[in-house]
Amino acid sequence: TIQMLRTVLLHAVGLLLFTTVALSFHPALTSFRPQTSLSSSRRTFLQTSLKTLPVLALSPLLPSPSLAADVDRVKVTKTKTAPAGSPAPSIGELAAIRFKANFGETVIDNIYDTPEPFYTRVGSGGLIRGVELILPQMCIGDRWVLTIPSDLAFGDKGRPASAGKPRIPAGAEIVFDVEMVGLPGKEPELIDLIGDV
Repeated sequence: TIQMLRTVLLHAVGLLLFTTVALSFHPALTSFRPQTSLSSSRRTFLQTSLKTLPVLALSPLLPSPSLAADVDRVKVTKTKTAPAGSPAPSIGELAAIRFKANFGETVIDNIYDTPEPFYTRVGSGGLIRGVELILPQMCIGDRWVLTIPSDLAFGDKGRPASAGKPRIPAGAEIVFDVEMVGLPGKEPELIDLIGDV
């Protein structure tokens, strides 16, 4: 939600900046104003805006203090460690994972039982927040068990039952056994086979 708020704020500031600049140069609006004060205030406005714009544009990319605190709240048990030098995903990259998720004895989902892995864009929000926070730290070959507090999973509302999926009660701690099995585009075997595009 903080990321979404930053994005909305950035778009609003950009729109305000664009509108202000466009209106300050519009001939119909500038013809009746005294040119000396207008030129001076326009120059000051543009100089200030151009100094501030890069900071506003980069603000969504800056780490949030709550992000580090949230990562620290996910308990990670490394059951299998990838060989040194194994590739790791970057935010926005496609990752192939296998996982089993449960709360207590109830299995929520089990991708270990399927012939194909689950493909997700790292950081896209397609998985619960606790998993999204940890995936960028994993490499191909890592298998970790994540114990995720409720507010980084399904929260106070839980999740209603749906076709083939059990109901998840409010406040449920989720245990997520996840293995990073592939990164299309970063795997040396695939690059050797199809070439670097």
